[in-house]
Amino acid sequence: MNASLTAPLPLNSIFDNPVVTEFEDSMGLALLDPSHINSLLEFYFAHSHTLYPFIRKSEFEAVLWRVYGDPLDPLAQSPLWQFRIWMVLAIGSTTYCSVSLMDETEPLQLFNKAMTYFEPAMGCGDLAGLEVLMLQVSYSFFNKIGPNTWFLVGVAARMATGMGLHTSDVYQTLAVDVAEEQKRLFFSLYMMDRVVSLALGRPFAIQDDDITVEPFADADDANIQPDGIVAASTLEASTMAVPLHILALRRIASDIGSQVHSSNYSQRQSPEAREETIQKLHRRLIEWRRSMPFPLPDLQSKVPHLCTSWFDLNYYTHVIMLYRPSPLSPTLDAARMKILAEASGMAIRQATNLHRQRRFAYNWLNLVAIFNSALSLMYTSTAHSENLPLALDHSRAIDDLELAVELLDVFSGKFPSAKKIQGMIRTVSAKLKMYNIPSMGF
Repeated sequence: MNASLTAPLPLNSIFDNPVVTEFEDSMGLALLDPSHINSLLEFYFAHSHTLYPFIRKSEFEAVLWRVYGDPLDPLAQSPLWQFRIWMVLAIGSTTYCSVSLMDETEPLQLFNKAMTYFEPAMGCGDLAGLEVLMLQVSYSFFNKIGPNTWFLVGVAARMATGMGLHTSDVYQTLAVDVAEEQKRLFFSLYMMDRVVSLALGRPFAIQDDDITVEPFADADDANIQPDGIVAASTLEASTMAVPLHILALRRIASDIGSQVHSSNYSQRQSPEAREETIQKLHRRLIEWRRSMPFPLPDLQSKVPHLCTSWFDLNYYTHVIMLYRPSPLSPTLDAARMKILAEASGMAIRQATNLHRQRRFAYNWLNLVAIFNSALSLMYTSTAHSENLPLALDHSRAIDDLELAVELLDVFSGKFPSAKKIQGMIRTVSAKLKMYNIPSMGF
């Protein structure tokens, strides 16, 4: 990486994609069926926009249909708007394919179309360039097309902090609606950074101590005016309620990463302080789960994070992150081992619930989550020490590992590494079946 960046390079050489360079641009927006466009938009704004709400829905849809109806419209000549339109359609398509397990041909075609506008869109200003990179990050969560996700997040974070989007001072002179738009952009990037960095075990690109700006408002776009935010006229939760709740989870995860899995932090803590750190973070996770927005926007949707099982899954995966061996707690006693075992099994079961509801997204981030859950469950089922009981009933762990194998069987159609993880789990499960002692529960 360092060698390749020693001399200035054009952007298209850094973010080159061999599929894009061979792409023949034969697609046109008017060739797409309006009902299909609507279905892709619906899934994008229900799925990706709920996680990362940095596109203004009403403005985006208005421009898209203007360009659709009149290819000579001035906005149709804007590379930024063309990139936005095609990338949002690509993300909507690839997220739907990840849940429905449909062929990825369409999202790839839409992505390639968007990338024909990438370089001129990057030249439309710093905020535009930041949005362009974040749309690429959002797409890359669901496939291996394009640049490395963590690298993209790092570049975007450099741009955002260079513009001062992490500081409150930048927003003081802005109109309220503009400030809220930029806050959504920054905190969406923050959430992307936490998701990617924690999944890959890499350093954060944005540090919590550097952030002085408050999160975006819990308000719908229609209520955000240039001179202030109008109070909602109904008792229904705003469209930002779920994104803000997810942001709260990312901030808890950030503290787990910096306080539990950081050697520098743990070395300064007494045993009592270490225990209090873990208990405090666990209490925050419990409160996060209890305070889930109600009612959720659409219980009939196939979007994973619009049903309670998704919130349960994330609660348990973060408990795993909190209690697995770490610099703060390198060895586990029987009580913590039990918490880790229960959380691991429950995470696998909640993922299975989503799978059976046909609401589970088969992307590489969820593959990492299943791998970590299975790994923690195998660890708690096979670890022995003087502080742990030797006679354990492994029946429940065996059942949960079998569920993990079932999930990985679906993942293997998209990710070959899932087969290797399956083999490892089956080996451990077979050993547990041989030595299982049906006695006291764990």
